[in-house]
Amino acid sequence: MDIPTKFEIKAVSTDSDRETFLDIPAKVYKNDRNWVPPIRSSIAKQLAPNTPFLQYGQLQQFIAVGKDSGEPLGRIVAAINQRLIEREEKNIGLFGYFECIEDFEVAQALLETASQWLRDRGMTAIRGPINLSTHNGCLFLVDGFDSPPVMMMPYNPPYYPQYMEKDGWENAKDAYAYDFSVDQSLSEKFAKGYRIACKSGITFRPIYTKGEAFEQDCRSLYHLFNTAFAYNWSSTPRTESEFLEEAKDLQQLVDPDVFPVAEDNGKMIGFWMGLPDYNIALKHVNGKLNWLGILKFLWYRRQIDQARVIALASLPEYRRKMVSLALIYLGMQGGIKKGKPYKRAELSWIWEDNMPSRKIIEASGGKIYKTYRVYEKAL
Repeated sequence: MDIPTKFEIKAVSTDSDRETFLDIPAKVYKNDRNWVPPIRSSIAKQLAPNTPFLQYGQLQQFIAVGKDSGEPLGRIVAAINQRLIEREEKNIGLFGYFECIEDFEVAQALLETASQWLRDRGMTAIRGPINLSTHNGCLFLVDGFDSPPVMMMPYNPPYYPQYMEKDGWENAKDAYAYDFSVDQSLSEKFAKGYRIACKSGITFRPIYTKGEAFEQDCRSLYHLFNTAFAYNWSSTPRTESEFLEEAKDLQQLVDPDVFPVAEDNGKMIGFWMGLPDYNIALKHVNGKLNWLGILKFLWYRRQIDQARVIALASLPEYRRKMVSLALIYLGMQGGIKKGKPYKRAELSWIWEDNMPSRKIIEASGGKIYKTYRVYEKAL
């Protein structure tokens, strides 16, 4: 396509380009009170020349800048995840880290540049937004723009999905975020499920958060993740070292009372992964955890009054022992213990066609309040 002359798309190649890439969200969301700035160092690490992703994939960052002024206008990353290609047996490329000012021509040019980069490397379709893999982040918000995102969930202006439709992209899959009011009572069947699980010999405890016990729990979580979520759409397994590195970043953020695990004879067979919504504090640090940012984070974390439930999992062979119901019961009970600040929780995200999980969540009182989408297009 012919890119309009008022701006140009550049492949990121210099340190200055990389800084511009990281600066663009602040321009896009300058007047958006719901936006929570991502931690710059975390994004930079994901895209660094030594990122583990390059052991099994390729990526290229692009920025849109004013042709004469050099003003940053947008960004995108095109990526090839070889693990995903092998799993789906399809030459599917990805785009992610997309941000753009409210200008359709700029957005269209960024998307086409990423598409062409993928065409040149033999890809026949493009899917996104997916930030290299679904573990780093994915999805555009398409409904529910009236509140800030909880931790590790995406947020974007309403015009992003409008631009995708205008540019001819198809809806690949939707996902939902569920809202829970902590003060509502769970149905008796959840407490009954807990009692049944205990009578079946299943034991429950909070996750360990220190020393070798924490590391061993993380290894158990890794293997359980890979088993329980092995067939998640558009997802690929992480290596154990990748998983452990991510876990260390969250170690100090865990509240064991909202992170129960289930065991059978000492083997972890299920978990409910809840975390305090640290976005409430991170909103004030401007994406930088320097000494001032850390002080602000420690100050504002006292305002945290909600949580995010990231995952609920149990091995399939334990479903008849009501392990999932028991974990929901324990997670919710932990959230309302005396002294806990939680008033609500979000469970996110759940793919639209994951009906077994959706039925359990909706039976426990969860209500859909945000909708997200991944798009796809033939190349």
